[in-house]
Amino acid sequence: MFHLIFSIPSWYVIVRFLIPLAMPLALKIVLSALVLLASQYLLISRFTAGGIFSPEMPRALIILCNWAFGAVLFLALLQMLIDAVALMSFLFRHPLEITPMVRYLGALLAMALAAVGVQQAIRVPPVKEVTIRIDHLPREFEGYQLLQLTDLHITRLFNAAWSAEMVRRAMSLNVDLIVITGDVIDGTVQNRIKDVEPLGNLRAPDGVYAITGNHEYFFEQQRWTEHLASLGLPTLHNSHIIIKRGAAELVIAGLPDISASRRNADGPDLAMALKGAPKNAPVILLDHQPRNARQNAQQVDLQLSGHTHGGLIAGFDRLFAKPNGGFVSGLYQVDGMQLYVNNGTALWPGMAIRLGRPSELTRITLRGRE
Repeated sequence: MFHLIFSIPSWYVIVRFLIPLAMPLALKIVLSALVLLASQYLLISRFTAGGIFSPEMPRALIILCNWAFGAVLFLALLQMLIDAVALMSFLFRHPLEITPMVRYLGALLAMALAAVGVQQAIRVPPVKEVTIRIDHLPREFEGYQLLQLTDLHITRLFNAAWSAEMVRRAMSLNVDLIVITGDVIDGTVQNRIKDVEPLGNLRAPDGVYAITGNHEYFFEQQRWTEHLASLGLPTLHNSHIIIKRGAAELVIAGLPDISASRRNADGPDLAMALKGAPKNAPVILLDHQPRNARQNAQQVDLQLSGHTHGGLIAGFDRLFAKPNGGFVSGLYQVDGMQLYVNNGTALWPGMAIRLGRPSELTRITLRGRE
């Protein structure tokens, strides 16, 4: 069913774009086959060593497949727009003739949009500056800076070279603390060990901490937790740390992903994560998925999440809202707590397209209320 749904744009392109074109039938058949093939990248991925979540194929081929699927998707959307305009003109008795040139220009625009979308998805992201004001923030933490990385999805697409450049850029920011809010990898330790190696160069005065996302539970979660810890990225697993500046304290707590309990692992337990934490210190919670923000709000000042990839394409974010509690991208006020949903440092290579929802290296500066 999943793969049938992904084929819908290709069928629309075949029926409404290709068939009306004046070209030999044999060429239409070949182009139709290519369009269908482009829509089945995920099905093809299932037969690689890493499966659908970590296609073990050449990076250039992954990029090409994402571009091809994006081109088909955008062409389907443009063709729908052309058909809607044609229908409206017919209903108002001013029928428009859709010439072949309009269709060809639509195809070129779709391919260009797909190229831009893939480039935006796979680049090492720029820095995004975010200032968050917290009630009762001790003056010792005024201007405190942390870097949020999330949804790295280290794979053949986001490989060792990409990781190394991302780390180099992250280290140039000189923040106090680095946090990684889940989905660090896709793939087994054996397949990804070289690609994640650059993460060992992440350093910050107050440390580098990670939590698990849902994708960790697809691939040897316990082995990955141990391996990341050996690189200097310990996991906050229903636990917290306390950062001190003199007598002032700041709590950084972390939860495992909400999907963990379905994978025979410990699920999120905020009470356990905050057990023994100082009562009057501000609490920053790392929780991969934003859907539980309202549930966490009573005990937390700021929640940092990812998972949604920002909705990938501007205008598509409503498709991501309902399964994520209505939270997709940016800063939200939630029952007295603030929630920041990061667009992601990278994303899942099964849908590597971004338009209007850019990836980000997120430098967060804490300020007290004015």
